[in-house]
Amino acid sequence: MNYSFRKLFNDIHLWLGIASGLVLFIVCLSGTIYTFHSEIEALVEPTKYEVEVDAQAKPISVDVLTKQLGQELNGKVVAIEIPQDRESTYRVSVAAKPEGEAAHAGPGGGHGGGRPTTYFVNPYTAEVLGTTDGPATEFFRTVMQLHRWLLIEGGVGKLIVGIATIIFIFLILSGLVLWFPVKLKNWKQGFKVKTDANWKRVNHDLHNTLGFYSFLLLLIMSITGLCWSFEWYKEGLGELMGAEVFKGRGEKPLASIPPAADAVPLPVSDFLARAKAIMPEEGNFRIALSEDDSTAVVVSKTAAGFFAFSAPDKVQLDQYSGQPLKVELFADKPLNVQIVSLIKPLHLGEVYGTFSKILYFISCLVATSLPITGTLIWVNKLRKKKPKRRVAAAA
Repeated sequence: MNYSFRKLFNDIHLWLGIASGLVLFIVCLSGTIYTFHSEIEALVEPTKYEVEVDAQAKPISVDVLTKQLGQELNGKVVAIEIPQDRESTYRVSVAAKPEGEAAHAGPGGGHGGGRPTTYFVNPYTAEVLGTTDGPATEFFRTVMQLHRWLLIEGGVGKLIVGIATIIFIFLILSGLVLWFPVKLKNWKQGFKVKTDANWKRVNHDLHNTLGFYSFLLLLIMSITGLCWSFEWYKEGLGELMGAEVFKGRGEKPLASIPPAADAVPLPVSDFLARAKAIMPEEGNFRIALSEDDSTAVVVSKTAAGFFAFSAPDKVQLDQYSGQPLKVELFADKPLNVQIVSLIKPLHLGEVYGTFSKILYFISCLVATSLPITGTLIWVNKLRKKKPKRRVAAAA
């Protein structure tokens, strides 16, 4: 009974792995490459991301900065990101003015009401250093498309990746069952790679041991990744958890009604100061300004640092009075809402900053190797069976 139960799991693990191996290899490899995409882009163009500054230097007022950039780029500043690190550049998103209002197209003009363009700006000189599009941008965009839908448009690629991800979950769970030794006295073997053995044994240990060490993170990646593949899964997970998945995508700012016809919105610095009073801890701030006269200003803050927790705090402020209309502190949210709001950083490995990214990178690298080492194990078993059949035939 024990043998048949184990053999059943072994057969499930084997054939599911063979059926999905190529797709999983591509998905895991592309995920590994994409893990540090932002860091690699910063290495390729460091002058856009960092500035050299004296210890006594002070950044330009955000009010002066936004006004100057709006004039220079012939548009309207709709968002500004202010990092905690004083040697990092600001990111300023500028929406192009409607063609009827624009006398001429500036550096950011010509988009005709499309998506805002995000610029890197020196906070001490207001110099525009470039946009978020760079030499590596298209490469990583292609890597992401390969990861999400295998570069196959029309939903077919997304379906294939989703099915392969479901199979991967079964592979992880069945692999965990197979990892447990038949004899309990051999339990230590599953925790180490016997490097002084022949290559077949080393290959088997790499598949078995590395798979065990990375199974938890791989399981988290798979469970969260299905939210991008299947709408029914995303909605079902939201109902199960009692909170909407990716709620922030379609969420609009609250209404901000002007007290008088000639009312003028408060300066940007006022919103920043009021947000800091509500969220006093240090961190990276993002101010999403109102694109019209009827919505609130949204200020969010995330922690900075090697172990930075990625959960943001957010406050919506009336653009005329500056009064808080809604305060959303992550620590005050119910546990189910906290978990659901962390689905994206949990999948991308950003939940604890660079520290978790390193762990995810290693786990993705292991996942990329599993189809290869698993295939070699299968091939070696086939080679063993052939001599046995020949001996039996001869007998």
